[in-house]
Amino acid sequence: MNFAANLYRNDHYEIILVDKNNYNYFTPLLYQVATSFLEPSSISYPFRKLFRGERVQYRMAEVRNVDLRTKTLQLNNGELGYDYLVFACGAHTNFYGIESVRRNAISLKNVDDALAMRNRLVRTLEKASIEKDPEERRRLLTFVVAGGGPTGVELAGMLAEMRNFMFGRDYPELKGVPGDIYIVDGGPALLGAMSEKTHVETYQVFEKLGVKVMLNSRVTGYEDGIVSFRSGETIEARTLIWSAGIIANEFGGIPSKCLGPGRRMVTDEYSRVIGLDDVYAIGDISIQMTDPAYPSGHPQLAQYAIQTGKTLARNFRRRANGKRLRPFKYFDRGEMAIVGRHHAVADLLKHRVHLSGALALLGWLFIHLISLVNYNNKVKTLFNWAVAYLTRDQALRMVFHANADEQRPVDEPRKVFEPTKPVLERETV
Repeated sequence: MNFAANLYRNDHYEIILVDKNNYNYFTPLLYQVATSFLEPSSISYPFRKLFRGERVQYRMAEVRNVDLRTKTLQLNNGELGYDYLVFACGAHTNFYGIESVRRNAISLKNVDDALAMRNRLVRTLEKASIEKDPEERRRLLTFVVAGGGPTGVELAGMLAEMRNFMFGRDYPELKGVPGDIYIVDGGPALLGAMSEKTHVETYQVFEKLGVKVMLNSRVTGYEDGIVSFRSGETIEARTLIWSAGIIANEFGGIPSKCLGPGRRMVTDEYSRVIGLDDVYAIGDISIQMTDPAYPSGHPQLAQYAIQTGKTLARNFRRRANGKRLRPFKYFDRGEMAIVGRHHAVADLLKHRVHLSGALALLGWLFIHLISLVNYNNKVKTLFNWAVAYLTRDQALRMVFHANADEQRPVDEPRKVFEPTKPVLERETV
């Protein structure tokens, strides 16, 4: 989005944006859609409306393969030629080869995942409300979040707030019913990339919220409602939320020699994929190891994606005007995370400045609000946050089912139900 928004107003390039979704969405707030604090439209906006009247064409398609020789993309609905190709396709959930976790856990990488998680959480609560077996009810109300990064921490905090202040209102049958929330991480601290002060404060907040923290623990399996750990321990839980890692999306036609750690495309300081002509990569799908300050590559954060997009757009404009290209230089603005309703932590300027409490919370709200792509998104999100904060509640805990007919391929004929016998006018089915 930042690449396109900083390049389209020029006379040198024609931009064609290809995406399998017809909307942009703000990934850092997906967890709030998943926990019913925001609606999808608060963090999403359609491409065609966003670029209406501008010099950007949009094509709803999925890239299947790249022919580098002919400079052609093979899509699921045709072909598309290019002069320059920019990959900004991000990453997907990494299950580290644990098949039982991939099959049974909930992951969170896109809007579909967020809605699926919301539906599953609500269904689990509905099931618990009518369950007579106290042990099964306890298992239904036990949640395990694997991964102690920002997404995992923010999810666990939201779940704790819901359990402490909302479950009893919506489900009076569940008042006083036991059930635990666990957050698990393989490292020695939550939010491991942040400062020691942040580690301590996060642990203290979770202690107050009643979230059980398991450090130096790795999930090895999840089968039949039992989460297994490398240590041999197990937890009975009907919900495992997996936020323990990501791996870059891959495309046919890109040589394996161009891929680095996490299957990310290795680029030079100008975001050009090493060894390929006229192919570039930005954001989570790319990795630059030319910066002495980040010899293992830059962090896969929103700010890195934004900065690489803007820098590459400026370099395309400079190339068209015959000017010298400028190498990418990452500016670390810091990291932030919200922990529960009242607390946030922030480490700014490479951990030289630490904020916590109300000041960090206001900073977190401001940064995430201005990062939304459209004014309409900002207003909706601010309104929903205000309601949720003032009332400790939200009216978005609803299950919506997609029509099966909408999910069929476009070229597949619609299946029409034909009764095996005539249906009488007043027959009840």
